[in-house]
Amino acid sequence: MKLRSLLTLMSVFSFLFAVAHGEPLKVGDAAPAVTGVTETGAKLNLADVYKKQTYTLVYFYPKAETKGCTAQGCSLRDGYDALTKRGVAIIGVSLDNVEAQKAFKANHNFQFTLLADPDKTVVTAFGVPTRSVPTLGEIASRQAYLIKDGKIIYTDYKGTTDKQADTILKVLDEQKS
Repeated sequence: MKLRSLLTLMSVFSFLFAVAHGEPLKVGDAAPAVTGVTETGAKLNLADVYKKQTYTLVYFYPKAETKGCTAQGCSLRDGYDALTKRGVAIIGVSLDNVEAQKAFKANHNFQFTLLADPDKTVVTAFGVPTRSVPTLGEIASRQAYLIKDGKIIYTDYKGTTDKQADTILKVLDEQKS
């Protein structure tokens, strides 16, 4: 009996570890209905965003105010009007805290929401890998997910940087055909 209990407990821990360190979501998967914390400290349920907009772009970046992350955010800022006219809500996510996200948004005039995810709630829900970098601390991998009707319709596991808006606009053009 003790062996069975031990095996059951090991199976449960194995399952939880696999879920916590799962693979990134794929096209066709349901988009996580997870709640994050915005750069203002407010809670935001992504499921609510999915329902309000035709499309939602959830993009993950390693660290606020770094070269690639700034280029990626500025691409989306510069393409914001074209994207929102196509029904896209933009949500940026990193492991930075609320204060860092607030400053990043203000410093670069981002019109879209940034989520502070130091506890990795959103990162884990999307299966985004993290790693430790000596000069930056723990960071999330650069990835992007385009969501429609609560489903992932496009993934970018490499995370384009200065062309992120152009990439998403091309994907939207392909959706029409």
